[in-house]
Formats: sequence, C-alpha cells, structure tokens
Amino acid sequence: MTKMSTWTTETAEMMETSPPHPGSAAPNISTFLDSEFRYILFPVAYGIIFVLGLLANAYVLFVMRNLRKLKRMGEIFIYMTNLTVADLLFVSALPFWIGYYSRHGHWVYSDFMCRLTGSFFFINTYCSILFLGAITVNRHWAVVRPLDAASSDHRCRGIVVCIIIWGLTISMAIPSLMNPGIQTDQNNITRCFEGFQNQTDNEKKLIAAIHLVIIAAFFVVFFLIVVCNSLTARALVFGNTPQCSTRSKSSLSRKSRALQTLLAVVAVFALCFLPHHVIQGPWTLAVLQIQKGWGQVDWDQNTLQALNDTHQITLLFMGLNCLLDPVVYFFATTRFRKYIMAHIKKIGKGEGCSQTAVTDMSLESRKQSLADQSLRQHPGHKLADGNICN
Repeated sequence: MTKMSTWTTETAEMMETSPPHPGSAAPNISTFLDSEFRYILFPVAYGIIFVLGLLANAYVLFVMRNLRKLKRMGEIFIYMTNLTVADLLFVSALPFWIGYYSRHGHWVYSDFMCRLTGSFFFINTYCSILFLGAITVNRHWAVVRPLDAASSDHRCRGIVVCIIIWGLTISMAIPSLMNPGIQTDQNNITRCFEGFQNQTDNEKKLIAAIHLVIIAAFFVVFFLIVVCNSLTARALVFGNTPQCSTRSKSSLSRKSRALQTLLAVVAVFALCFLPHHVIQGPWTLAVLQIQKGWGQVDWDQNTLQALNDTHQITLLFMGLNCLLDPVVYFFATTRFRKYIMAHIKKIGKGEGCSQTAVTDMSLESRKQSLADQSLRQHPGHKLADGNICN
C-alpha cells in the first residue's frame, strides 16, 4: 500500500489528463507512474510481516501483562506497550493491502476501510518514530541522571507523553479519515489513496507543502535521537556513571547491553524510516508533476520510474518496524529480557513457563525494590542492576 491520503505520507501515483472543472484551474497533465513488481512482492512480503508481526507483538503484550503483575511497570514499559499497540494496528491493516495488491491495485472494499487502514499505516509510522524517540530519551535520562531515575516514579510522565503522541498522530491522520480515499479510473479500476488525477496546481502545492513539513519534522526527531544516543554512548564509554563505574564483568556487561539498545534504536530508524523520508520529497514532487511555480520538476521518464520503484521498496522497509521493535525491547530493559530468556528455557523443558517466570521475576523485583530503597537512604552507594545500564 502507498501509505497516504492527499494530506499524509503519500500522494497520487496516477495523474491522468481530465477535463478542467468549470471555474477552476486546469489540472496538470501527468502520466501514470506504476511499479509492476509490487503486485508480486507486496503480497508475499506483507503476508510474512503479518504472520510474524502478529505473533511477535501479541507475545510482547503477553509479557507486558505478566510483568505488570510485578508492579514494576515503569515509564519505559508504558512506551513499549503503546508502541506495541501501534504495531498491532499496522498488522491488522495488512490483510486488506495484501488483497489490494493481489488484485493488481484494485480496491474491492468500502471507502471507509480504505481510509481506516490507510490511517493505520500513517499512525503506526509516526507513533513508532515518536515512541522510539521517547524510549531513547528515557534511556538517556537513566544514564546521565541515574539517581533521579532510580528513586523517582515517572509513570505519570509516561502516560502524559503517550497521550500527547497519540493525540498528535491521530490529529494528523484525521484528514485521511475525513476525505474520500478511493478513486476509480477510466478502466473501472478502484484505487485506494492512488489515482487523484483531477488535482489543480494549487491543490498539488498544498499536498507537497504538507509532505515537506512532515519530512522536516522527521529529520528534526531523527537528529535529536542521534544526538541523544551519542551523548548516552559517550557517558557510558567515557563517563563515570554510578552503576557502570567499575570494571567488573557485570558492569561491562551492563554497558554492552546499554550500547546495544542505542544501536538497536538507531538501526530501526536507519533501516525502516530514514530511506523513506529521504526519497519521499523528490518522489512527491515527481508524481505531482506541478506545472508552474515552486515544486516544478523536469525529470525524464527514467528518473521518475526510478524514484517510484525506490519509493515502493522503502515502503516495505517501513513495514519491517513492527518486527524490529520487539528487538529493541529485548535490549532496552533487563526485566523484559530476563523474562523472555526464562520463558524460552521453560518452554524448552516442557514446563509451565508463564507462572514460573513470573515467580522468578518477582524475586528479582523484590531485590530491586530493596536496592532502590537503599539508594534513597544512601544515595552515594552504587546502584543495583536496574534502570541504567540494562
């Protein structure tokens, strides 16, 4: 699926000649940019992502539910839970888009389902970006201000941040939900968020401006994440954080896991989101084919086709984020990682794994609670394995 309405992340790929409406500016004359390989690649790739993404994220919620019993659901777990919900929204939309591409780009469902599933794509993309950013800031905070992170309960802050992120992304997706999403061409092919052939230059410039603002906002967030992760890595490698100050084997292990978390977040951004937002600007201008004024481009057909083909590949890369987010969770927190490892061991032995894993984690949680209480009473002491280098 191309992940957009006229207001969000993608624009029309098919801009054909049509009669001008009375009293309006004449629409541009454009050609139908299509990439035939997507009708074979997308159903297969999205089918795999659907199965693996559903299993992985459902399992993450299962783990979160059991960890919640320990009453150790801190700020980062709130972000992880909400990011998992966003990924499941994306996964739930995939069967419709598998059907769409299997029918060679013909939408057989209702216009409402087109708008709804298209909005799920947009919401997942930008919720993922913002929640990964929140996780990055949370880990940075735990490293550079460990005493405060260990002795304070920031669940309320996590809830407020999640409300802001959901409110922002849903408000940005409202135009997709409110405006018609399907268009039928002269061959009686119904496209979903494709085929807006009757746009005037002014309408196209508005579309382009919205896309460019979204792209700019992404790069601002990406820049902040890179800077934040760089500062965190510097503090871990060269700094003298309370928990990671010794050269013991356990301290080096914690540092290694913390660095792995940073690399995992940056890798998700670099693979899933960066390529799409790099190509999105030129691709948007290419398919809009603005005739006059700013946004006008004069590229040959080979360039236009190359941009469109590359854009389709970046859409698949974005879909991989629902599979890679659980990898970030694995590195991000000790409790999540220990629960999964204990769960896997119990499954391998054929034992009742869920309750045993929760019991083991409960003992670990009580130890951590005692360590946090000691920290509040003696803030100069070294932290136990908890919030910082996990």
